[in-house]
Amino acid sequence: MTTHSSLAIEATGLVKVFGTTRAVDGVDLAVGTGSVYGVLGPNGAGKTTTIRMLATLLSPDAGSARVLGHDIVREAELVRGVVSLTGQLASVDEDLTGRENLILLARLLGLNRAAAKARAAELLEAFALADAATRLVKNYSGGMRRRLDLAASLVVTPQLMFLDEPTTGLDPRSRNQVWDIVRALVAEGTTILLCTQYLDEADQLADGIAVIDHGKVIAEGTPAQLKASAGSGSLHVRLLDPAQRPEAKRLLTRELDGVQLEPDPATLSASCADADRGAEAVAQLSRAGVRIADFSLGQPTLDEVFLALTGHPAAEEAGEEEAKVQDERAA
Repeated sequence: MTTHSSLAIEATGLVKVFGTTRAVDGVDLAVGTGSVYGVLGPNGAGKTTTIRMLATLLSPDAGSARVLGHDIVREAELVRGVVSLTGQLASVDEDLTGRENLILLARLLGLNRAAAKARAAELLEAFALADAATRLVKNYSGGMRRRLDLAASLVVTPQLMFLDEPTTGLDPRSRNQVWDIVRALVAEGTTILLCTQYLDEADQLADGIAVIDHGKVIAEGTPAQLKASAGSGSLHVRLLDPAQRPEAKRLLTRELDGVQLEPDPATLSASCADADRGAEAVAQLSRAGVRIADFSLGQPTLDEVFLALTGHPAAEEAGEEEAKVQDERAA
């Protein structure tokens, strides 16, 4: 069990209201140090608002939270000194080069001229941007901008990093590069709170996940625990001889529920809550002379988990909640 002293974030009953909208409605979080903790939910669920409160950009209307031991309201300046926030949109200056952006930030954070240049060069190399260091940021690709934005967040390596939709709009290659950066940061001891609606991203990176919907935490656990809570997994069997599929279906029905014939004429699937039962079902087919090309046994995906928990799929578009928050604050 996570102890108080090992918590990077400890939030109890956080509430934030905008007009008649209860954007965050009693969120509790406990995030251990040196981990990636995912906050998962669709647009408008309350993810971004929760992160903005923890990063001291918004004051909670109720509840409390401590970040690295500091109260987010009474000790807001101390919190800001040890955390970094990377939002959905790049925060770098498009009219400066990549190197100029990093040197400027380093100087603002107190590094002298020589140290600022050295740190900029180090980050540009680490984020595979050295060849583009002298190009204006407005000429960068989306993936390059995101990597520069992450580099800017690490001019002074934070103890805790808030990542709000860090791979929104990126192509698969750029997403994988960002994931590798996140893993490297955690390996060096940084704690990361990852706000995402990409279920595969949470599955790839997070040690623990809180699923938020309509401002409330509706489920919490490791990816494996959440998958298990959503019900049975599935067994997929592909036969060498499609003519044996009726016999395979008859045999599988003895052992498993929900046996279905897939569009592929040589393939069947069945619900399977227990790996041992799935293995026994495959063994039954083999003993009966049903020739198997391959089979797989897996847990539900996080997409299926989210649908089971909320009754609706996760949204595909990013940024909507942050825009809504900004509109409500302006009003």
